[in-house]
Amino acid sequence: MSTPSNGPAVRISPRSALVLTVASLAGLMMLCWPLLLRAGTGERVDPPFVFLALLPVVIAVVLAELNEGGLDPRVLAVLGVLSAANAILRGISPGAAGVELTFFLLILGGRVFGPGFGFVLGCTSLFASALMTAGVGPWLPYQMLCSAWVGMGAGLLPRRVTGRAEIAMLAAYGVVASYAFGIFMNLSGWPFIAGIAVAGHEGSLSYVPGAALVDNLHRFLVYTVLTSTGSWDTMRAITTAVAVVVLGPAILATLRRAARRATVTGQVRQGVRGG
Repeated sequence: MSTPSNGPAVRISPRSALVLTVASLAGLMMLCWPLLLRAGTGERVDPPFVFLALLPVVIAVVLAELNEGGLDPRVLAVLGVLSAANAILRGISPGAAGVELTFFLLILGGRVFGPGFGFVLGCTSLFASALMTAGVGPWLPYQMLCSAWVGMGAGLLPRRVTGRAEIAMLAAYGVVASYAFGIFMNLSGWPFIAGIAVAGHEGSLSYVPGAALVDNLHRFLVYTVLTSTGSWDTMRAITTAVAVVVLGPAILATLRRAARRATVTGQVRQGVRGG
């Protein structure tokens, strides 16, 4: 039985879906810990370096599980090509003035091959680009996780939407994902930035241990709007949406042809083994 044209080319098993969900929840906790921590006034708060150490382990477990679940050699070849292409695109557009060409290909790959493939593509793309651009640092695991969520989210979008409506949906998703990526990446570094002063704004925008959730959340939202949402994130959203609209139809058609060939080959091999 062939895979429907509007269905994901790579389906994940219930166990892989569970691992993916647990890893995403763990990653969300690693990002949101400053807003959930309750510390006394004047109490010292150290960065959660154990989270930073565990995050690559969590990502590695997810990659191993998904690889075991259904990434056949042809799909892995497509994954390698898309990861390399994304790494090159990120190298020639390293976020200068917010221009970012990485997300649109990540969204299209997740759309065609499914949420599991999108998660893996987000991880491998950012890791490969970090190696190419000497961008390896403590921020890399967070970038990999947030990019993985972008690809996974694209794979979870409604499957019945096709044609121009599909392109419009993917472009709109690219805008939302671009802003969400900026928010989460700001959240990963905001607690360690102190002494931020903004003209006309009373009080500091830095993280205050022991403060109420609403107060810290307000500080963070003001901080992220002033530092990236109105500039870097907006340009990333525009770049992603335009790339999806202009290049999306052709790339989607190419990826779907590759997906059909990979699916048919995998089914034939399974049939031969079964026989």
